[in-house]
Amino acid sequence: MSASVSFKVASPRGEQSVTLSYTRRGSGEPLLLLHGIGHHRQAWEPVIPALAAERDVIAVDLPGCGESPALPDGMAHDLPTMSTVLTALCEALEIERPHVAGNSLGGLLALDLARTQRVRSVTALSPAGFWNDAERRYAFTVLATMRQIARRMPPPLVERLARPALGRTLLTSTIYARPGRRSPEAVVAETLALARAQGFSETLRSGRTVRFTHDIVGTPVTVAWGNRDRLLIPRQGVRAKGVIPGARLVRLPGCGHVPMNDDPALVARVLLDGSR
Repeated sequence: MSASVSFKVASPRGEQSVTLSYTRRGSGEPLLLLHGIGHHRQAWEPVIPALAAERDVIAVDLPGCGESPALPDGMAHDLPTMSTVLTALCEALEIERPHVAGNSLGGLLALDLARTQRVRSVTALSPAGFWNDAERRYAFTVLATMRQIARRMPPPLVERLARPALGRTLLTSTIYARPGRRSPEAVVAETLALARAQGFSETLRSGRTVRFTHDIVGTPVTVAWGNRDRLLIPRQGVRAKGVIPGARLVRLPGCGHVPMNDDPALVARVLLDGSR
């Protein structure tokens, strides 16, 4: 089921209304899926069928991404605000203590939610926030360049490029290890989503000083990293394990930064195991 929900969130300007779009499928314990910066909830499509067989899966478009509008004026696209918004989303959907899985920015958000003890488990796929200064600058430069290119390309050109495997490689090899496996339609949709993401620039700016330094106790945590991640390099997974000693660190062979399409069966199993 694809839908949207509106709810009130406290802000420096008083309570404001936030609207988020989401897809909900399956039954079982709730599993909230959070995508990365400039992406959209469809990034999870390759793994949702397997997940929905055992979980009540809610894949959400983060504020200013996909079909979700940007946050109202006076609400920053930063980590504390996004965590507050996601907590309010769960309340609006009557999801009590969901399992949460996230990729990249979504992984960072999932880990931040775990600090509140309001989630049952966290599985973070190549989460942001475990970089050093040089790694962060590199990743942000790549992301800003991808965004600039996406915004400059007219949709008909994106559609032509996405048809052959070589074109899909040119468009998405930064985030996928096996870009030829992504369908032309999906590549077009996510390139346009990146170009149109209203919250992209502010989210990127707010991330310049972000590092995740909190241990998480009492909530099961899985951190998984593709060994072919070209955006957030795999050694950051070792750093994450150092910050969260109780976390389970899983390697994803043959996977890139957004691993769900590179190996759907493996990623689905990791997500299900992490949400037991």
